[in-house]
Amino acid sequence: MRGDRVYDVPFARRGSVLDDTEFRALTEVLHSDAPLSMGKWRTAFEDEFRTLVGARHALSVTSGTVALEIAIALLDLRPGDEVVASPQTFQATIQPLLDLDVRVRFCDVDPYSLNMDPNRLADLITERTRAVLLVHYGGWPAEMEAVMDLARARGIVVLEDCAHALGAEYRGRRPGALADIACFSFHSSKNITTLGEGGMITTDRDDWAERIERRRSNQVDGVFTGSPAPPGDVPALLPWMQYSAYIYRESCEWVRRSGTNATLSEAAAAVGLAQLAKLDAFVARRRQITARLDEVASAHPGVRVQRPGSGIGHAHHLYTCFVPGGPEARTRLVRALDERGVEIQLRYFPLHLVPEWRTRGHGPGECPTAERLWFTEQLNLPCHPGLTDRQVDHLVEAFSDSLDEVLPVGAMSLPRQGGSV
Repeated sequence: MRGDRVYDVPFARRGSVLDDTEFRALTEVLHSDAPLSMGKWRTAFEDEFRTLVGARHALSVTSGTVALEIAIALLDLRPGDEVVASPQTFQATIQPLLDLDVRVRFCDVDPYSLNMDPNRLADLITERTRAVLLVHYGGWPAEMEAVMDLARARGIVVLEDCAHALGAEYRGRRPGALADIACFSFHSSKNITTLGEGGMITTDRDDWAERIERRRSNQVDGVFTGSPAPPGDVPALLPWMQYSAYIYRESCEWVRRSGTNATLSEAAAAVGLAQLAKLDAFVARRRQITARLDEVASAHPGVRVQRPGSGIGHAHHLYTCFVPGGPEARTRLVRALDERGVEIQLRYFPLHLVPEWRTRGHGPGECPTAERLWFTEQLNLPCHPGLTDRQVDHLVEAFSDSLDEVLPVGAMSLPRQGGSV
């Protein structure tokens, strides 16, 4: 819905489907006498998520943005450090870096996946590079083997933004366990939701898991020791004081950051647990819609669709294709789709061109591939399990008719690259 308009085929306001399963989960939570915070549903949700992803630790928080804030804080970046990031992502991926005196180098994208291009990454790494922040755009996993080989050889930390990638696969593994640390979003539009907001951090590092647990639980992210005991003039603790004085007998060597309350509620965790059981069905529906749209696109010369190579399982959080004919043709196509009742949202504006990053010295020409595709070719269509069969039929017909109307006659396909068409 844009303004007062209701579209026949809306973009995702809910990226999953909620039904009686989630209602029963909420009923169980509300009818129990268990705490509504930090209880068994959160534990169960995190356990299932950790098993699914294949990571040693999974810690839930209140949003994907909070997950990224906490994860980036773990990097302990210092003034003068450098971070390489993808420009083709939502602002939250790198927004915490605006609070730090660090230099961000934007890495241009692969023209098919829109993920960080490892060939460009190598040229951006310097002796001051401390981290790489990448996103699995639209649910297509980034080329992690190449990225990790570069990072491991230089002691660089890699953070995966997996907001789009739940349900994807990469060479027998899943996003969330491909790098040093990863963040997921359970926003209403994502592949599963925890009542509209929520997030998860996954990592194999025990020390980071301990620091995440402290920060999300309103404790201090610091270095503590078990001794010495409190000064002799401090009264001894009674048994009933233990809960409030959980670290009373510890000494703090130094404080990195204050804590916050980022606890995912039990109701949200229960819904997340129910949604997780449906993930395969949700992804299958997205792939079904994608296959129909790809069939239409492939029948029109010059239109490129995303087809990952062998070993890559696309989660299809976003449906992305690329149309020939320049910005005028793309604009005409978007308008034709809009007139046929299909809501279009193009995602995401290259971050190196937004005002807050331009004030840091970034601007046009820095990532030419991302800029060219965004302003001239990229098209995102609705693709989510909430679409009915009738809506999908309407979407496919509208896409075909719009391409027939707009596609320049005799447009030629670009050469194939990277196993994609």
